[in-house]
Amino acid sequence: MIIVLKKAEMNNVNELVAFLVSKKIEINFLEDNKVLYLKGELVKLDLNQLKAFDAVEEVITLDTPYYQVLRKYQKENTVVKVKDATFGLGLEIIAGPCSVESKEQIDKIAKSLKAMGIKALRGGAYKPRTSPYTFQGLGEEGLKYLKMAGDKYNLAIVSEIMSEDDLDLFIKYVDIIQVGARNMQNYALLKKLGKVKKPILLKRGFASTVDEWLLAAEYLLSMGNKEVILCERGIRTIANGSKATLDLNVIPHLKKISHLPVIVDPSHGTGLYEYVEPMSLAAIAAGADGLIIEVHHDPKAAFSDGVQTLSLERFEKLLKKVKSLSEHLQKND
Repeated sequence: MIIVLKKAEMNNVNELVAFLVSKKIEINFLEDNKVLYLKGELVKLDLNQLKAFDAVEEVITLDTPYYQVLRKYQKENTVVKVKDATFGLGLEIIAGPCSVESKEQIDKIAKSLKAMGIKALRGGAYKPRTSPYTFQGLGEEGLKYLKMAGDKYNLAIVSEIMSEDDLDLFIKYVDIIQVGARNMQNYALLKKLGKVKKPILLKRGFASTVDEWLLAAEYLLSMGNKEVILCERGIRTIANGSKATLDLNVIPHLKKISHLPVIVDPSHGTGLYEYVEPMSLAAIAAGADGLIIEVHHDPKAAFSDGVQTLSLERFEKLLKKVKSLSEHLQKND
C-alpha cells in the first residue's frame, strides 16, 4: 500500500505514523518523504479511516509486492548516463573480457573497443567461480587496471562486486557496479548499493522469477538509488544445447511493466561463442536496450570463459549487424 502525503505540517504526519505503528505496520519513507510505502498486515487498515487523516493526499493499494520499478509509478523510461554511455535511450553495448588478466591485456582490448565506438568496458576483477581452483581475478589490482583504461579511453567501467566488504574499492574505481546472478538476492549487499550514487547493473538469478528479480531492483530503488539497469543473462531450464536458456520473451514483458532499461548478456546466456551473434540479434529484435558481451583479443588463451568469448574480429562483425538491425527497427517503428 502507498500513502501519498499532503504538504502537511510534521505534527500531522507524526499523527499518521503513530497510528500506523500502533497497527504494527512497517513504514518506508520514499520520494524525499512525500510517500509512505506500507508493509505488513494491511488488511487491518480501513482505507476510509486512513483518508481521514489530515496528512493524507491519496491511498493507493498495490496488486504487486513492488512499486517503484513499475511503469505505473513512473511513466517515462529511466535513462542511465555514465560518461558517453547511455542506457534506456537507443542501443548501448558493454564489451570486454570476462576477467582482467594484466594491464597490457585490458589496455589492448580497451583500445580496440574504443576504435569500434564502444563506450562501456566490462571486466572482472573479483571472479565468482564454481571451482575454488580456477582463476579468481586480480582483485584491487584488476580494478586499478580497469580504471586506467577507462580514464585513458573515456570508457565507462563495469565490474562485478562480490562482497559488501569491497564496496569502497568499487566506489573508487568503477562507474557501473554489477550485481551478478549469484548475488541478486544478497539483500544486505543490495541495501548498501541502494545508498550508493552509482548506477547498478542487476543481473537475473539462474532460477529467479521476474517477481524476484524486480523485488531485488525494488530494494535498490527503495534505498534511494534510481539508476538501475536490468540484465537478462539466462536461466536454468530442462533445455539442452547451451549453458543456459536466454529468456528473451522477458524483454517485452519488462518493457511493458517497468520503466527500467533492460539489457541482455548473450555470452553467459548461451555459454558458446557461436551462439552469441544470433542471440544478440534476437535480443535487439525483442526490444532490448543493449547488450553486454565478452570480448578478448585471444579467446583461446583467456584465463576464464574463453569458450563463450568473441575475438575482436568476430565482435566487430557482430557490432555492424547489431547496429544495422537497430537502425532498421528504429526507422520502421
